[in-house]
Amino acid sequence: MSPLLRRASLALLLPALTGCAIGAYISPLSPLERQFNGTYEGIGVGPTGRVPYRLVLAVQPRGQGVSGVLTNLENRKAYALSGSFEQKGDTLTLDTSLFEQGNQHRGNLRGEVREGEFSGQLRTVLFGKELLSYRVTLGRVSSEGAAGRETSSQRLP
Repeated sequence: MSPLLRRASLALLLPALTGCAIGAYISPLSPLERQFNGTYEGIGVGPTGRVPYRLVLAVQPRGQGVSGVLTNLENRKAYALSGSFEQKGDTLTLDTSLFEQGNQHRGNLRGEVREGEFSGQLRTVLFGKELLSYRVTLGRVSSEGAAGRETSSQRLP
């Protein structure tokens, strides 16, 4: 290999390697996902009393979709959540449906996520009609960090 060709190869290799190093630090999450994705825990108050809930929320900015899991921490039932969102400033308005065993519509969850807190209504569904209504307030207890690690702040008992 000629010295000129060797120098040209090294000159082209340096920018390529630098680009790889810079690309390694780019987060795969959008700012919207970093702001709202995470685990929320709190209480729902309704006709059967106070019920503890956990919501694991994932926002998909491209289709304005939202998915996750809502778990009743009292009876340990988990419901798949899917629906849509609308963003206005620092507030995310959710309109979702809850499903048990994949296809059984069990409820609707609607509300807003603002400053690390979800506040809204959970309405149970039976035979296609909304029956019981719970006022739900959940606080963010963990989020997906930029490096893919979970960061935790507090947990409810």
